[in-house]
Amino acid sequence: MTQSEATEFPSGQAAVDLTNCDREPIHILGRVQEFGALVAVSSDGIIQHASSNLQDALGFPADEVVGQPLGTICPPPVMQKIFERSRSLSGQDAVVRVFGVLMPSVAGLFDLSIHQSGRHLVVEFERKRTSVGQDFLSEVYPYINRIRLAESFEAKTHEAARALRALSGFDSVMVYQFQPDASGKVVAQDRAAHMDDFKGLFFPASDIPKQARALYARSLLRLIADVDHEGVDIVPQISAEGQPLDLSLSVTRAVSPIHLEYLRNMGVRASMSVSIMRNNELWGLFACHHATPKYIDFEARTAIELFGHLFSYELSHLEQQTRATAEKDAAKLQTRLMSMMAQGEPLAKSLMYVSEDIQDVIPHDGMVLYSEGAYQGIGAVPTEDEFYALTRFLNTAAASGVYETHCLSQHFIPAEAYADRAAGCLAIPISRRPRDYLVLFRKEQRTKVTWAGNPDKPVTPGPNGLRLTPRKSFEAWSQVIRGQSAPWGPAVSHAAELLRALLLEIFLKITDQANEERKRAQEKQELLISELNHRVRNILNLMRGLIKQSKSATASVEDFSGRLDGRIHALARAHDQLTRDDWAPASLQELVRLEIAAYTEEKVDRLIINGGDVLISPKAYTSLALVVHELMTNSVKYGALREASGRIVLTLGRDHTNALTLSWSERGGPAVVPPSRRGFGSTIIERFVPFELNGEARLDYKVTGLEAHFVIPEAHVFVAPTRDEAADIDNAQAGRPADGVTGTALVLEDTMIIAMDAADILTELGASDVKIASNVQEALNQIEKNTFSVAVLDVNLGNEQSLPVAIRLAELGVPFILSTGYGERDDIRASYPPCPILRKPFSSETLAEAVFEAIHSNR
Repeated sequence: MTQSEATEFPSGQAAVDLTNCDREPIHILGRVQEFGALVAVSSDGIIQHASSNLQDALGFPADEVVGQPLGTICPPPVMQKIFERSRSLSGQDAVVRVFGVLMPSVAGLFDLSIHQSGRHLVVEFERKRTSVGQDFLSEVYPYINRIRLAESFEAKTHEAARALRALSGFDSVMVYQFQPDASGKVVAQDRAAHMDDFKGLFFPASDIPKQARALYARSLLRLIADVDHEGVDIVPQISAEGQPLDLSLSVTRAVSPIHLEYLRNMGVRASMSVSIMRNNELWGLFACHHATPKYIDFEARTAIELFGHLFSYELSHLEQQTRATAEKDAAKLQTRLMSMMAQGEPLAKSLMYVSEDIQDVIPHDGMVLYSEGAYQGIGAVPTEDEFYALTRFLNTAAASGVYETHCLSQHFIPAEAYADRAAGCLAIPISRRPRDYLVLFRKEQRTKVTWAGNPDKPVTPGPNGLRLTPRKSFEAWSQVIRGQSAPWGPAVSHAAELLRALLLEIFLKITDQANEERKRAQEKQELLISELNHRVRNILNLMRGLIKQSKSATASVEDFSGRLDGRIHALARAHDQLTRDDWAPASLQELVRLEIAAYTEEKVDRLIINGGDVLISPKAYTSLALVVHELMTNSVKYGALREASGRIVLTLGRDHTNALTLSWSERGGPAVVPPSRRGFGSTIIERFVPFELNGEARLDYKVTGLEAHFVIPEAHVFVAPTRDEAADIDNAQAGRPADGVTGTALVLEDTMIIAMDAADILTELGASDVKIASNVQEALNQIEKNTFSVAVLDVNLGNEQSLPVAIRLAELGVPFILSTGYGERDDIRASYPPCPILRKPFSSETLAEAVFEAIHSNR
């Protein structure tokens, strides 16, 4: 029954619910059990309180010793022992014991329990009822050893119940485990035939109220020798300051009338509880019951308390073994996950691949990975929309740990709609901002729970006032629990934390790598921007020089145009290699020839290459293109290529590591003077190969000519095709006929000079007429009026693209070519109908080749 369901009573009576038990002040009842006597002493040794049975125990009336020194009832040797032992008290809940103390007043031996309660030192006396010298501890260890040898939780708890029954002599011993909702389950029992069987049954949380659980965690053993004796009073009940004596740690503390009635209803006349602690928290109890009154000697109880400690240790050891297994499984999972990521797989894909491995570590019915706003689910899980709502709830949980529940709908009401698929939830955060999750789900597990009586016991005022009357029936009462999954458990929680730590580590590594890549990309971008500015200035200067040199060396406009066109095209082809990002290894000798072709036509005379050709990786090609360009530019400005007689000797070889060695030597130029400062070009020559390729670079400014030496690691170098293979390739390319164009051609281009150049080339190829359009609509109009044999289309036309024209030409079966400054790109290739793509700037040769390809592909 919940608090909101509390019964209303007539006027003058308060409503009563299950929390009344939690509020009962069981630690200040003002009584002790009859098997012991108690005195409370001030710091200066004056008796402040005494139990009324002190005269029966020690021969001194309680009301006469209050206010008297402790020496009134204790002889000096006992006084000395009490105060010596009390000095060893440390900690809030410390208790010391003294066994076999002789009290001359009654000529008997007593066992003493001493503890601090507020400002009082509490001393309790129990008459010794066993023979002096009996070794109780020696009886404990054989039983603990049997528990240690048991391998499973069930076996250990069964052995523990058997052992404690043998040690204590009680008719029934139960191992009672507290559940997450504070209810209890009897996980093991050893009993006499006449005692009720409670194994496997559940007890409501109200049977052991909250404040009782708190006392069990402080005072680890509790004996109720006779439930028919409610105890004897403490004199006085209230101190001079008006406070009752706190008996929380008292071993003789009397028992709540409610609990006594509860035990009587169970048919129990004596009871003993021994706390089972784990990680400083109350895990459960040994609940011992007897059909008749039963007292156990204090020294024997101390040995039993030690047994409880040792059993707690064995439970912790079992949990550690389970945790160790979880850690081992998590390590295997880490190895598998890291192996997949080492192969280049992203984290999300890798996690999906190892879902079965996660299942081995943490059993579940479904898994969802929520990363960067994307949802991926496997097995029995909420739908994508249901999960997005759940993530908002998960975001309200602590970001620093795993969130788990076996009843998600209890905390997140919308989860009731999919409890059949995901009743339990274990959410592992794998990042902080934004929060990404790996969430494991368990299906609803409808469980039949058998209680020792109806857990919703009726509320009726009883003989103890407005408190709950203990239920009188302990007959099995079954209840089907819905909306819950199997509990995750401590071992799973630990494995989840290990997995969380692993995923966070991987996530942080990925983040660090991304940041490093971002930083490197930014640095590279800045370098490329600087290079772009540098190269643009060089290109402008080069164009001026090319025009001037071509003009001075030619006798006609046609000759001048041809020379200038060839040099510009050679330069464009060299620069084209720098912007390509997806091509096969390319020829190093071709790279050098392309670069020198941009500056001079006497390639054979001016460049001498020693050594066989090699292919180099795209990354190395880009870096070396920059280096060769700077070497070539410097040679034209200041070195061998500045003079007509100058030569460049390029020597290729391999060193002992099979790395490529490249030596650049200039001969026949002006005397070399080392530069007074290092410019950006020098930086590229000296640093690009070491920085980008992990190779080596060295410059020697000799008077006879500049020398540069480079070492390119083997990983970037590939074997070039043989001469015969290369010749076959060249012959195949040279064998292409440049079919003449007939009829009318179309040029769609928004830059007039380029459009006119394309029209002139098409005319040279045989077109009888060339129509020029600068926008899509104009081109479509021309298509409706004319029949075209071929078309050249620019991709980008200001604020529009030529796609509609391409589609219309494809419908009519007219071959066409795309021209663009971007070259072949996947997005262009995917958007347009199949056709050749020509990179700008184009020449007569490259446009003729594209026309040939378009016409023959169309056929």
